[in-house]
Amino acid sequence: MDAGGMIMDEPVPVPAPTVALAWWWALLLPLVLILVACSAVVVDAAVGARAAGRPGGFTAPAREVARLLVGQRRRTLAADRLLWRAGPVVLPVAAVLAAVVIPLGSLPVADLGIGIVWFNAMEVLAWAAVWLAGWGPNSVLSLAGGYRFVAQGLASELPHMFALTTAALGAQSLRVTEVVAAQQDLWFVVIMPVAFVVFLISAAAMAFWGPFDAPIAGDLAGGAAAELSGVDRLLFLGGRWLLLTAAAAMSVPLFLGGGAGPLLPAWAWVVLKTGGVLAVLVWARRRFPTIRMDRWTEISWLVLVPLTLAQALVVAVVVLAQGGL
Repeated sequence: MDAGGMIMDEPVPVPAPTVALAWWWALLLPLVLILVACSAVVVDAAVGARAAGRPGGFTAPAREVARLLVGQRRRTLAADRLLWRAGPVVLPVAAVLAAVVIPLGSLPVADLGIGIVWFNAMEVLAWAAVWLAGWGPNSVLSLAGGYRFVAQGLASELPHMFALTTAALGAQSLRVTEVVAAQQDLWFVVIMPVAFVVFLISAAAMAFWGPFDAPIAGDLAGGAAAELSGVDRLLFLGGRWLLLTAAAAMSVPLFLGGGAGPLLPAWAWVVLKTGGVLAVLVWARRRFPTIRMDRWTEISWLVLVPLTLAQALVVAVVVLAQGGL
């Protein structure tokens, strides 16, 4: 009410935006992902060459990229070319889109209120990409590889989803930046180690990495990638590395405190922690044999799912005891 007795309309509060865009990070995101992934590729190639007693491991990835760039695309009879070409393109795109909710320092490209759900949805989009790459060529071996990945993804999704949900439960939010803020006093890896380990295992399965490489294994002459050549093969294999890198980067805000750390700026700690997690995943590639789909499904459903559910229950009890929920 003003001095003259007139009733004035109260200002209507404007809700805070649910999406915060950092334009500079949007431009740098694909480049940072590619640089980190390329560093991991070079290290992996060097370690593999040293183990085999071959020289030139550090330059092998560059030579392979040059070979694929000038290589011709393979053709098969009665192939669905649209799906065949779409698969290798969608895979790296899905990896980059998954990474838009990962903070590099304080803010991600998109600070979505459902950032954790978005990340998981983009991983599921990568499922479709691998399956399309296997289905499109109309080839028996690539089709078998595509269906292997679908079976592997279905077995991985539940423990993966429960691991993500446990981190969200601890922060009482699906926003990734709020999950980081909730770890100001104690990183989630300390209070939910089972969820962290299961996240890494299932993330490796999502990227058909290490012991989970059955979809592109040698017994199928490359499986889902059997008929890919030239640029298509480069995009597919590069997308696999980007997906693995995005998963390693996502573990940092979920379980490792984001950019928290002494002396260095927040973005540097995110990069260092991502590199450490990625190094563990690269190391594991050469330490474990390929696991059969039926065995992996059994382990996932009978071991990992109960473990993640128990971990989520413990976190829920702690949150309730602290007056949350």
